[in-house]
Amino acid sequence: MIHNPSYLSVIVFGVFVAITLGLSFYFAAKTKSASSYFAAGGQIHWFVNGVAFAGDYLSAASFLGICGMIAFFGYDGFLYSIGFLAGWVVALFVVAEPLKRLGKYTFADALNSQFQSRGITLAAGISTLVVSVFYLIPQMVGAGSLIKPLLGFPHEVGVVMVGIVVVLIVATAGMVSTTYVQFIKGSLLVLFSGILTAMILNRGLKVDDGETANSPQTMVVKKDGTKFINGTPHGSNVGQADLRPVGHLSKLPGGKLETGPLGPFEYLATLQQSEVVLWSKKESVENGEKTTTWTPQPTSGAKVLRPGNSPLFKGLQKDLFFVGSASEPEPKPSSLFMGMRKDQLFARLDFLSLMLALFCGTASLPHILIRYYTVKNQAAARLSTVVGIGTIGVFYVMTLFLGLGAMTSGTLDLTDSNMSAPLLAKSFGETLFAVISAIAFTTVLGTVSGLIVAASGAVVHDLLSSVLRWEMSDHEKVKAGKIAAVVVGIIAIVLGILFKDMNAGFLVGWAFSVAASANLPSLVMLLFWKRTTKQGITAAIFVGLFSSLGWILLSADTFQKVYGYTVAQSATLACVPFSQPGLVTIPLGFLTLVVVSLLTHGTKKEVVH
Repeated sequence: MIHNPSYLSVIVFGVFVAITLGLSFYFAAKTKSASSYFAAGGQIHWFVNGVAFAGDYLSAASFLGICGMIAFFGYDGFLYSIGFLAGWVVALFVVAEPLKRLGKYTFADALNSQFQSRGITLAAGISTLVVSVFYLIPQMVGAGSLIKPLLGFPHEVGVVMVGIVVVLIVATAGMVSTTYVQFIKGSLLVLFSGILTAMILNRGLKVDDGETANSPQTMVVKKDGTKFINGTPHGSNVGQADLRPVGHLSKLPGGKLETGPLGPFEYLATLQQSEVVLWSKKESVENGEKTTTWTPQPTSGAKVLRPGNSPLFKGLQKDLFFVGSASEPEPKPSSLFMGMRKDQLFARLDFLSLMLALFCGTASLPHILIRYYTVKNQAAARLSTVVGIGTIGVFYVMTLFLGLGAMTSGTLDLTDSNMSAPLLAKSFGETLFAVISAIAFTTVLGTVSGLIVAASGAVVHDLLSSVLRWEMSDHEKVKAGKIAAVVVGIIAIVLGILFKDMNAGFLVGWAFSVAASANLPSLVMLLFWKRTTKQGITAAIFVGLFSSLGWILLSADTFQKVYGYTVAQSATLACVPFSQPGLVTIPLGFLTLVVVSLLTHGTKKEVVH
């Protein structure tokens, strides 16, 4: 779709960026030491840090990606919210206080606190870099999606703009400015998401049964790149056409045309009894021309509020936990998985693998882990986590209403699910659209800056200082950190452009899988198993990291969405049976650590609980 920017959007966007950069330059004068640059000197108040946790965590994937998945597929997108929130249980009860007690700047500090092993530092440093870069991809994709309707620039320009602003933030004041940017954007995101949710409930549900709303749409991309929409040249001038915005109800219970204001539970109950029009997508390539057809699919609201509509979770609605004959009124234990088709089995394993990765991944993300070093003590670390859980939980409940509101708003862009929440805001007026888009952009800035701080800390503190044994003063460490931030920022820009057509929430699922596979086994076993050795930790990190990366790169989803093969070709070329690796690679990391530790016959000096 073609989006025309408004002056109001540009002004609000400029104000948000100016405030963000102003904070960075203000704190830059106070950031002199490596401790201040990489960990804010451990002086952040626990409440500020808790909201900053939420700011770090509520990234482009949470706000843009999840809302988009719910808007296009229903409950499936909300499964990501559940998984993201559940992961904080691990962070609260397993890693919060021990991590603060063991470390100083980076994740490697905690793992290596009792071994002083260069191998552990090397492995943890590389893992931090890889996971940070992997997690940067969806943030930059989200940034490019926002810039198109906000300022009218192409995706590539948006990604470059974000990269430049973030590098300025990190290169000036490091973790101090990053923390306060996260605090402000976390607070604003929850506040305005609450306002938008209230407006959705006040508007209620409405039927759109027009003929145009229910007709298919087609886009043909010629060899030379020119586009045709339903046979007409693409554009906004006379004689040209654009894809229609979509998203509506075709039926309401009782034959009503609209409901008026609804309460939260009443909204869900009414939607469950309604009929929603979802859109299926089919792509084909012939003689170098790519044809994409979107076909309306009237779907019962009850089905929308169950898992299984998304291609990611295909097959889940058919006998979710059993397969039996049609004549069986109740499932029997003997029918569990019996007679299941192979694709159904793999679809369910893929779903379970994703949920496991989301649950385990939170406590393994480098930019989340280093935030425990920004507070004074262990009690503050735990309190920060509690505040973060409360803030994040409230937001994720609202994502369900934001996504469903977008699904029925008539504003969905068929070519970009990441724009669902901002375009929903636009249906309530230009001002709210400008504010929500600017907040979403600040969300990207905050998360990306946190990731770059984590990555630069791994480069300077872990790889250069600890592994290569470079002798550096505090001033030189800060300088090296800023250079590393620039390099990582450039890498993030390139990847954000390459992955521009993928949903941000989907990409984050992969990042969580890599983080959980590489980092969680070592951290958990270090804390709770006395026979853990430095060789076991090192081996577990490398095995978890490379097995999860290899699995993802060889999956059907990657062949289709990254390498550009068709669905049929991707299914043939894929070397693994399903796309999410966590179900295999997380246990593999634990198994590797146990086996290698037993073989090397070492014991830890002390177990920290």
